[in-house]
Parts: sequence; C-alpha cells; structure tokens
Amino acid sequence: MNKKIMILNTGGTLSSVMKDNGLAPGLTAENLQKQLHMVSQGTDLSMMDLFSLDSANIFPEDWALLAEKIASLKDEYDGIVVIHGTDTMAYTSSMLSFMLQNIDIPVVITGSQLSMANPIADAMENCRCAIHMAASGIPGVYTAFNRKVMLGCRTSKVRSMSFDAFDSINCPNVAQISSLGMEINKQVVPVKSDIFHLENNFSNNVFMLKMFPGIHRSMLRSIREMGYEGLYIEAYGLGGLPFVNHDISGVLQELVEDGMTVVVGTQVRYEGSNLSVYETGQRALESGVLQAYDMTSEAAITKLMWVLGKTKDPKQIRDYFNVSLCGEVNIL
Repeated sequence: MNKKIMILNTGGTLSSVMKDNGLAPGLTAENLQKQLHMVSQGTDLSMMDLFSLDSANIFPEDWALLAEKIASLKDEYDGIVVIHGTDTMAYTSSMLSFMLQNIDIPVVITGSQLSMANPIADAMENCRCAIHMAASGIPGVYTAFNRKVMLGCRTSKVRSMSFDAFDSINCPNVAQISSLGMEINKQVVPVKSDIFHLENNFSNNVFMLKMFPGIHRSMLRSIREMGYEGLYIEAYGLGGLPFVNHDISGVLQELVEDGMTVVVGTQVRYEGSNLSVYETGQRALESGVLQAYDMTSEAAITKLMWVLGKTKDPKQIRDYFNVSLCGEVNIL
C-alpha cells in the first residue's frame, strides 16, 4: 500500500517565478504536484498551499500556524513535507522540532537554491529526498537538502549559492542518498519519550547579539530597557566574554538579577561552547547565564523563544536548558 504524504507549500525559491522585482513565490501546489509525480513513486501525494512567502518574511507567528496545521494533519498521513525558502529554513526546522516534540510521523522541511521552473534546479532532487524520508516511517522533524537528511534542530545554512547549502552542525546526518539508496543512521534518530501534544506558544521578546571587539556594555542595558526578556549571545571561541575595561560579564549579572534570561553560546559554527574552560567564560557562568553548549544559533534562539513561551520561572527555564529536548544539544 502506498504511503500517504502531504506536501505543505509555504513559498520560497523552490516555488518562485520571475516577477518585475525579481524572484518571488508564485508556483501553487497544483503547479508543483504536476512536477513531483516523477519523484514520488510509491507514495500518494496530496498538496496544500499554506502561505506563499519568501522565507525572509517568515516570522514566529508563521511557525505557530505551520505547527498547528501539521498537528491537525498528522493522523491522516504517513508523513508531511514542508516546502520552504532556504534563508530561514534552519530557524523553522529548529522551532518545529520544539513545537512538535514526540510527533509520531516524519516531518521533513526542504527547499532549493533554484526554482522548480528552472530546468537545472536542485528542487526536484531535494523533493525526492524529502518525500522518501517522509515515507520512511521514522518519526521526527528533519531537513532534507542535497541528498542528505539532517535533524531539523541541528541544521544550519552554511553556503549562500551552492546546492550543498546546509550542514548538520555537531551531529551526524540522519540519512544520506547514494548509489546504495537512502541509508539511515538510526543512532541519530531522536527517541520518542512521550505522547505528542502541540506546544506552539512562543515569546517574541528575545534578542540575539554577536560579540565583537568594541561592543559597549551599554548596548546590553538598552536591550533590557527595550523590554526584551531573553537574550542569546554569540560569544567568542568557547564562550569568552570581555571583563577587563569593558565588563560585559558584570552587566550580564545585572540583567539576570533583573529577571532576564541570558544564554551564551559561540559564534564559531562547529564544536560548541564550554564556559568552564577559561576565566572569561567562568565569570559569565558566575553571573548566572545559561550555556548553549553545542547548539546552533538557530536552535538556541528558537529554544529560548519556545521556553519563554512556556514559563517565566527561572528554575524551570534553567531546567529546560539543561536537557536535550529533541536532539538539539549535547550537555557537557
């Protein structure tokens, strides 16, 4: 019996056409379905237009709507594919991993660097990979791109033009397509630990800040004064923050004591942070910040949004950042 797969179209390059002001989403689910029958053997495809947006225009409220739609459809289909623009795909994949924890079907996000309308596009191959991962029966939230499947919460866009645009950061790929077919690494697949229930609340009051030599501590105070309740900092190396002459760690302590949640990770893409190694990091820990460890920035900021949408209790927030919820982090 063929697997039933739903494809949700949200726009992006894959479904784009050339307009007066450049490429913009334009192909509908009906247009796409005519193309995808060539790569969907063994499945029964259904398609739906959810919205039609360049992914630069995707905001958290769109994630909540997308998660709600997936939750409403999951019992009718064996798997769901989401067509999405590449610019914010890693953010969407990460947030869906938190909003759809313990989902009992595969949810696979994909897109392309060239439109489906382009004869040399990567769109068809990415859709083939996504459809067959969605038909695999392996529950979880994944990203499919360039013949590989990655955990959604470990995905990051690392190249702006190459077809090999995404990497799985600090985590092996879930699957790879080669001449041997689709080989799945089951050791990477997240373990379902509870029954599924939709958790799509979030906080918009979060800010992400990248450290650079010359940043002034007044910037951090102004972020709090603007009403932000959560801050994710991309620090140096293993998580270093300045404390001589410009005492960033001291200001972070002020923010934490004022009730702000501060998470510190690294701006280095691979291998993660460890604030306990150097004095610069230890001082930050003493100020009360939370560690991002080896999370991607996309996972760290979306987890912060998601956690603050669930609770404002500092102990509960700390507890959430001390566990891996969907494979997003290895705790040292």
